[in-house]
Amino acid sequence: MVYQPPVGARDLFPLDVAQKRWIEEHVQQVFHRWGYHRIITSTLERLDTLMAGGAVEPETVIQLLDLEGERLGLRPELTASIARAAVTRMAGVPYPQRLYYNANVFRRAERTSHNRQQEFYQAGVELLGSGGVAADAEILLLLTDCLHSLGLDQCHLILGDAGLTRSLLSAFPSSVQAQVRHAIAHLDRIALEALPLTDDLRERALLLLDLRGQPSDVLQRVSSLDLDPQQRATVNNLKALMDLLQESSDREQRVPSLVLDLSLIQTFDYYTGIVFEVVSSSAGQRVLGQGGRYDQLLGLYHPKGETKPGVGFVLNIDHLHQLLLSSGRLPSRTPPSDWLIVPTTPKAYAAAFAYAQTIRDSAQLVRVEMNLGEQASPEAVRDYARQRQIKQIAWVSETGEATSETL
Repeated sequence: MVYQPPVGARDLFPLDVAQKRWIEEHVQQVFHRWGYHRIITSTLERLDTLMAGGAVEPETVIQLLDLEGERLGLRPELTASIARAAVTRMAGVPYPQRLYYNANVFRRAERTSHNRQQEFYQAGVELLGSGGVAADAEILLLLTDCLHSLGLDQCHLILGDAGLTRSLLSAFPSSVQAQVRHAIAHLDRIALEALPLTDDLRERALLLLDLRGQPSDVLQRVSSLDLDPQQRATVNNLKALMDLLQESSDREQRVPSLVLDLSLIQTFDYYTGIVFEVVSSSAGQRVLGQGGRYDQLLGLYHPKGETKPGVGFVLNIDHLHQLLLSSGRLPSRTPPSDWLIVPTTPKAYAAAFAYAQTIRDSAQLVRVEMNLGEQASPEAVRDYARQRQIKQIAWVSETGEATSETL
């Protein structure tokens, strides 16, 4: 029998890990510079926590039972878990809270999925307790800074507003509203034209489908609709956000190419304000990250239903890894050890281990390998060191005397 990982899972080998860590460390440095602190939440959650009040479909969650028969799930994303932790376990921490994470998530793959991947690696941030245009701008500029740290300046930022799109969809009869939403989310013009709609509603649906492009053009088109005061306020906020991002871009903040897309609908349905995706400009248009504003989510977990605004994003480490493989920026090999310590006789191991520890203690990060007798001759030891690109060999005698050799 040949043992393989289950469908949807995979192993990461040392070079994969080195490349993944390179991405994570670059992004983490940006998070630190912006004042964000790491949070680690449980991989397992109660199913009702993961459902986020119905905003997350239960079919996406890999479920299991504990010993008491309670239904648990592997987290399909981190925002709900962080919201739960913030209002229950961090209740005394003043707002705003700036939190980041670096973790794996799990989603049940659809049978029709191409690769049926079920485990994903992510890094992201949550800004809790701050609403308004400035907080939205911070998140988008922080996302931009992360991309720049990875050398990914040629990307497109696609921005929408979940609250505005949802309210514009409310004009459709409830019997077809879900179908209109699905067709718009999947850019399915044929399905939209086939729905049983009046001429006016069909024209409105097609207008919503095409509300994407240059921000100024899209804002002008949506402003021409018959908007209520709340919708008009949202449009004004979007314009203010566009202006702030443009001004920041003029001040060397390097905002990506921006597309305003009011047909953008995210997978998780807890977003109440801006939603966005950043996609690569190369062939394949990989979604490198996504996020948005969720101003009602924290209230689901608060004992008294009190809520705080929140906004955040996630970076898809797997997609970033694939995109960066051809860039030449990722490590091409695992880091070599700095030293190989070789006992000269079988009785020299104690002295060799002590000498190796002395070297390890001499610097903040130095890699020291011990030769455990696999190579029978000095030349075999040197061949091994050359293959592993180890530059320094220390030959240690039983008395602790060491002779250093540089290859």
